[in-house]
Amino acid sequence: MLKEQLDKIMRTKSIAVVGASTKPKTIGSEIMQRLRDYKFNGKIYPVNPKGGMIEGFQAYTSIAEIPGEVDLAVIVVNAKFVLDTIDQCHAKGIKGLCIITAGFKETGAEGAEAEKQLLAKVREYGMRCVGPNCLGVLNTNPEISMDATFAEALPVRGDIGFVSQSGALGGGILNILKDLNLGFAQFISIGNQADVNAETALEYWENDDDVKQILLYMESIQNPANFRKLASRITKKKPILALKAGRSAAGASAASSHTGSLAGADKAAAALLKQSGVIREFSLKNLFANAKAFSNCPIPQGNRVAIVTNSGGPGIMATDAICESGMQMAQITDATKAELRSFLPSAASVKNPIDMIASAPIEHYKQTLETVLKDENVDMVMVIYLPFLGLKDIDVAKALMEIKAKNPSKPIVGVFMTTSNFFTEISNMDVNMPFYMYAEEGAEAFARLDQQRQWMAQPAGKIPCYDVDREKVEKIIKSSIAEGRDQLTTLESIDVLQAYGIRACKYGLATNEEEVATLGNSIGYPVVMKMTSKTTSHKTDVGGVRVNIQSEAQLRAEYKDLIQKLTEKGLIEGLEGVIIQEMVKGNREMVCGIATDPQYGPMMMFGLGGVFVEALKDVTFRIAPLTDLDAKDMIKSVKAYKLLQGARGTTPAQMEQIEETLLRLSQLVNDFKFIDELDINPLLISEKTGEGIAVDGRIKVRLEEAKKALSCNCAACAL
Repeated sequence: MLKEQLDKIMRTKSIAVVGASTKPKTIGSEIMQRLRDYKFNGKIYPVNPKGGMIEGFQAYTSIAEIPGEVDLAVIVVNAKFVLDTIDQCHAKGIKGLCIITAGFKETGAEGAEAEKQLLAKVREYGMRCVGPNCLGVLNTNPEISMDATFAEALPVRGDIGFVSQSGALGGGILNILKDLNLGFAQFISIGNQADVNAETALEYWENDDDVKQILLYMESIQNPANFRKLASRITKKKPILALKAGRSAAGASAASSHTGSLAGADKAAAALLKQSGVIREFSLKNLFANAKAFSNCPIPQGNRVAIVTNSGGPGIMATDAICESGMQMAQITDATKAELRSFLPSAASVKNPIDMIASAPIEHYKQTLETVLKDENVDMVMVIYLPFLGLKDIDVAKALMEIKAKNPSKPIVGVFMTTSNFFTEISNMDVNMPFYMYAEEGAEAFARLDQQRQWMAQPAGKIPCYDVDREKVEKIIKSSIAEGRDQLTTLESIDVLQAYGIRACKYGLATNEEEVATLGNSIGYPVVMKMTSKTTSHKTDVGGVRVNIQSEAQLRAEYKDLIQKLTEKGLIEGLEGVIIQEMVKGNREMVCGIATDPQYGPMMMFGLGGVFVEALKDVTFRIAPLTDLDAKDMIKSVKAYKLLQGARGTTPAQMEQIEETLLRLSQLVNDFKFIDELDINPLLISEKTGEGIAVDGRIKVRLEEAKKALSCNCAACAL
């Protein structure tokens, strides 16, 4: 269904340009010129009230006057006429719209209302619409040859499907495609994305053989859940590279939990893209530099890189870049070394990096590359050229491309540290391998190829479902709601965690000195005493946590001191009691939790906890629900992972048990979607067993949402 709908726009056979003009330097004129100059294969119908001829085509005074069928209407009339134009398109039977016209939601409330009406008409009429406020669309397939944009330069044929939320940026990119040595298969400027958005384009291009890779420039992701579903599936077939702009941390400052304060919109976007297998870039330069690699290189079989160079220094720098990118320097076989020695001078080094020395002629470049490509230990080859002894850069490049044509199964990149004239000359050639000026660019391109390889080889993650006590959690939260509290007490929070099978310390609640002593004796010393209050969130700030209590006498004394301090500070009224817990011994404190992003929904956090959580910020985020692979990846992503592995003779952490803790938390927030914040800090790693044990917990809910979800009808909830 979607393919048929968007084919009316992207594989159109007839276009009406509504607002076509003979006036130079107008959008209506520019679009007509682009369609003419790019030799659109279908019918072109200019629409202008004056009629006549426009760019050699008969113009019609109205849409109704057009004699033939029309697939696509490109609308460039004034914003106040757009809604009426859509009605006319419907009357004509036009199903595809590309609305170039600006003046909608980007202008304020009045424009937003007009855009709302626009979308309603599109939906009512069964149309699909690109825009409004966009640059246009193009398809370079020779069967279509459509450039319905107003960019200055004509598009270059390639294999990229590109979506740009920014029209001006998209236009700038189209103008420099030749210089980038890149070409597009299709381009969609989504503008205000009233109807067609990035997700629509992803789904449309999923099985399009003409589009080998997808590039995205996004300022927002409208439906993160749907984006994740689509992208996770598509990236198993072809790479998606995204430049996500707007790296602000809106909303984080208002959060009261550690997880919430460390979270932010960009962390949510980063987590979503990573979990979806999307390769995120942080600059246009990197976006297109790495797109060149995907356009000209196959996905490698592994991450072993060989470097061929005519200079030692750049070879060493390239080696550093390869290793820092997480790849391996290939171990060249003895047979390959022997063959290299048979023709390279004695001063050359046949170890990796292979240094042919400065006097290397073109023949040595050819022979060395061919020999290295045959090595079964080599997955990718970087060839470095520096100008020496009159050897011409373009001649070397041509020789390398000849070899690449004969050896298409392994990625090859050229690093040519030469003048810009070389890259200008290369941009006018039909290349079959990417060329870069610096080794670091080539290494990053290889790293992106390897990232895609690993993602495609990785099995699909699974979301487990555990046997939990959901009714107990509902009862706890309802009790909190009945008292008008959005913040669960420490005791309630720990009860919730245990109900979901999360390992917590043995504990009990005491409300007076005798109960305190009885609990301490029952649990066994040493113990920890923590206040639990309905009004005080962070217990350590008020001295509400007492640790390493070794005896009943000490426990009684600490309890008396706590009550005295809280009384002096005026905090005694909210005191619910104290929790007496077993004291788990361990120096490794982790943190895990949940924060809710207003757009992306619940985010899971894991990392180094305790007093270091906000100081060192060694944490990672993922969007819930987590898969088993997400949980594994979260744990391995933090620097503290080495501590969990058992550094300096410590007991290795039970990784599977910690993974399960994260997955159970994910299930909790999925079952109770109104949980706004949750912290387990610390999740203490037991020195005895390696278990991750929840020593403390705090949970906050969105009160009104919780009332509705749990259908609370009590008098207190009704207030």
